[in-house]
Amino acid sequence: MLDIAVVGTGNIAPSHIEGLLTFPDRCRIVALCDIYPEKAEALKEKYHLTCRIFDDHQKMLDSGLNIDVIHICTPPYVHGEISIHSMDAGCHVVVEKPMAACLQECDAMLEAEKRNHVIMACIAQNRFRNQIYKLKKVVDSKIAGKICCVHVNSSWWRGHCYYDLWWRGLWEKEGGGPTLNHAVHHIDMLNWLEGKLPEAVMAMLANVMHDNSEVEDLSLAMLEYQDGSLAQVTSSVIHHGEQQGIELQCADAKLSVPWDLKAEISKTNGFPEKGGNQELLDKIQAFYEEIPDLLYEGHTGEIDDILRAVETGARPLITGLDGRRTVGLITAIYKAGCLKERVKLPIMPEDEYYSFEGILKNAVRFHEKSASVENFTDTVITL
Repeated sequence: MLDIAVVGTGNIAPSHIEGLLTFPDRCRIVALCDIYPEKAEALKEKYHLTCRIFDDHQKMLDSGLNIDVIHICTPPYVHGEISIHSMDAGCHVVVEKPMAACLQECDAMLEAEKRNHVIMACIAQNRFRNQIYKLKKVVDSKIAGKICCVHVNSSWWRGHCYYDLWWRGLWEKEGGGPTLNHAVHHIDMLNWLEGKLPEAVMAMLANVMHDNSEVEDLSLAMLEYQDGSLAQVTSSVIHHGEQQGIELQCADAKLSVPWDLKAEISKTNGFPEKGGNQELLDKIQAFYEEIPDLLYEGHTGEIDDILRAVETGARPLITGLDGRRTVGLITAIYKAGCLKERVKLPIMPEDEYYSFEGILKNAVRFHEKSASVENFTDTVITL
């Protein structure tokens, strides 16, 4: 039986708690921690937990309470600090997206994992969605041919008041806008599907709807891979309808989530034959349908995987290295957008953008955040 603590009891914490409660024979929640302990108390009551409440993660670590795994669900600017303190205390760590606000913090977290011989997992729960999991299987099968072009739409909509929350909309606290905090899911997915990082990035950043926020509310990025293939990533909190998805134009077929297939076949003059390549379409669809569904999806699926890793000493599907790759690509997008230049990957330690101080020094501040609220009364969110 694993003893679990959750640090940060805001909007995303219920997804972790509900996932953990799915496995009562494998784990139990022994502590909730939040700088607003009344929020932790509210979740304790809501889920009928028998656990201790703390208002500081270090007090929790120093309390003598046995904790095997700590789930970190705080704002991004403290992910690194809390993760390192937790691992130095001998705990395994599950850190919410994004892993950290900069590559320097990611590397410090990876070093803490190594020296303490513990496991660090990063949340990227969309890999545990059936359509995305099956898309990866189809891509890896090579039935559709190599990836030539990818379109990623991380299209969300958030009202003006979204950035009224005290830590949102500040480079220092949130680390960025939707490129870091929303598209992180799709960028992790892109890296996973491609199996590699791009060679270079160009990007533009804008804030067109939220004048109570320093950070971007829209970014468009073009990624170039070593083999000459391209990807385009839209990161937004201004898109009505929130139509998200990823489309892979492979050499022989188009694959996408939401699941859709297209495969053209050429006439003798190079134009597409009516009806497309039905034989290939049938082959891909049959392969897709033969892939068994995941037993658990979303956060619950990833928590199942992490529990198994801790129980057996294996590596989780989504490691700190995966989290670092995602932060690396996002950092390159920010650098390209701030400098309005083509940026090569990887971002090296001598680069100013490697550290959070360097990012803060160079970040484009679109507006001044002059007022804020401590907490919202409405805590219901959509994922």
